Amino acid sequence: MTLEDQPDFEAPPVALASLPVTSGEATNAMIHYYRAEMGRMNAWRSRLDLTTNWAITVVAAMLSVTLSTPTAHHGLVLFGMVIVGLLLGVEARRYRFFDVYRMRVRQFERHYFGQLFGPETRTGPEPWLLMLAQDLRHPKFRITFSRAMGRRLRRNYIWMFFILLFAWLLKIASPDLQSGVHLDPDRPIPVLIGQAALGPVPGWLVFFSVTVLYGGLLYVTFSSRERGGDQVRV
Repeated sequence: MTLEDQPDFEAPPVALASLPVTSGEATNAMIHYYRAEMGRMNAWRSRLDLTTNWAITVVAAMLSVTLSTPTAHHGLVLFGMVIVGLLLGVEARRYRFFDVYRMRVRQFERHYFGQLFGPETRTGPEPWLLMLAQDLRHPKFRITFSRAMGRRLRRNYIWMFFILLFAWLLKIASPDLQSGVHLDPDRPIPVLIGQAALGPVPGWLVFFSVTVLYGGLLYVTFSSRERGGDQVRV
């Protein structure tokens, strides 16, 4: 026989959270909520900066090794492209979380503090409060993964990829930077493609793969641009 089956058993009362009943309590609750959202936004922003610093460190390390030592294989630069691409994926995922909290903070700054410092005449209910309440009840990402990747590419990563591409072309084309490189002035392009080989992988296939990679990066970079709206880019 359980406690629930006993006739004299009474369940303990459940304490319900009380909502603000005065304007002062409501204002205090909004201030604390704003501080909490600001803290979460700054935490995700720090994670974005950390991933970017990792990518910059990888690029600097790969360039330092490959361009300073003629015996270093040009495949190290391609390996650096792969690592930077993985970090770009990690940062795009983190940016989607950051964008959620960023927009919540912007709603407060635009519709609450902006209205406090510079009032505007408005009628009817506040739609931003309803949108914020719906977002808190059913949180979801505001942007897709590809759009987040495009934003991070335009801000930082596309320049890192172009630096790696320039270093790779310089590595396979310069006899001073790559041992065994001999360019033929009469056939510069075929010789350059042949020197891009990676072991059993022919040079034309390596060039094709790099071209496809950078074509995809450029497509994501320019196809995810947005116009208008309450947009704050980082």
